[in-house]
Amino acid sequence: MKVILKAVSNLVLIAVLAGAAYLLLTRMGGKEEEAAPAAERVIPVSLTPLETRVFEDRVAVQGNIRAKNFAMVSPVIGGTIEEIFVREGDAVKAGETVLFTVDSANLRRALDVRRQDRAVAENARRQAEARLAQVRADFEKAEVDLRRYELLYEDNVVPVDVLEMQQSRHKQMKAALDMAETMVQLSREQEEQAGIAVEIAQKTLEDASPKSPIDGMVTMKLAEVGEMAQSGHPVVRVEDMTALEASAYLPAEHFDRVREGETEVRVAAYGKDLGTAKVTYKSPAINPKLRAFEIRCALDSLPEGVSTGAIADIAVVFERREGLAVPTSALVQRGGQSLLFSVDGNKARAHKVAVGLANEGWSEVLPSDGLAAGVPVVTMGQTLVEDGTSVQSQDSSR
Repeated sequence: MKVILKAVSNLVLIAVLAGAAYLLLTRMGGKEEEAAPAAERVIPVSLTPLETRVFEDRVAVQGNIRAKNFAMVSPVIGGTIEEIFVREGDAVKAGETVLFTVDSANLRRALDVRRQDRAVAENARRQAEARLAQVRADFEKAEVDLRRYELLYEDNVVPVDVLEMQQSRHKQMKAALDMAETMVQLSREQEEQAGIAVEIAQKTLEDASPKSPIDGMVTMKLAEVGEMAQSGHPVVRVEDMTALEASAYLPAEHFDRVREGETEVRVAAYGKDLGTAKVTYKSPAINPKLRAFEIRCALDSLPEGVSTGAIADIAVVFERREGLAVPTSALVQRGGQSLLFSVDGNKARAHKVAVGLANEGWSEVLPSDGLAAGVPVVTMGQTLVEDGTSVQSQDSSR
């Protein structure tokens, strides 16, 4: 029995020693792993060479394409629209093409009445002139009679009362002559007044059927036959399609940068290039409600599918210059600085840069040490690198 207990004790001791040895070896192995240096991290990057590009200082806005000369034609007097003689798309001639007519039947009747009034006034004037001729003849007879009776009175042939009767008759005929002359003058003025009334009625009738004030095309009909037209409310719009322009409003901060005849404008509409022009008009003041000002530029012609009233994409170019260009995405902002990373061997090198203009995904950078056209810079993976980071180029676009 004692032999058995001793054997068991030896086995337990051997097991304890084996466990302690295993634990010691495990700890020693962990320390060796901790002491081994970690493998250096390598960042995969893509490179794109810097290049020279033309940059523009510009502002892009939307505006309208319109006719430079147009007319909103409205009736001079109100009334029912009797007829519209033109359709949208019709060509019209200035001073020739009648556009519409308003209440012309009543105006023609009014003109007839004024013409009759003029005829009545003309006849009244003739009657007054005939009456004047008659009174003048009677007055001349009275003068002859008065002279004869004065001679007879001097020869004591007729008494004084007969002479006085002739003198009274002479005065009466003189007053009648003055009255007849006044009536002739009055009738002439009435005739002239009636003539003016005819002219006014004629002009009113002509105004009821207005003619196109400009050469061009009818682009809009704003009323229908039978509607009541009012003075100042247009019935048709006429546009001169030979003189076109683009119009837009720019923010007020650009007011002093725009020069008529100098500032360049590029115009497009619905993806179609309408060409480059100069500013032909700049409003003299800033609109206080919009805080903007209007500019216009002349257009030579419009391509198929574009017409007046279209929305225009307008780029106003203030300055154009050539500069060192980098994809805008390659720039990294850190600590308030713009950084670019080039690669020296397999190490990233940081460059502080000053950024200028930006167009179409490219930014202008001012040349600095180590940067020039053709130098590759990191354009993918740049957010993961620092100055001195190990990098590996995945591709290179040169």
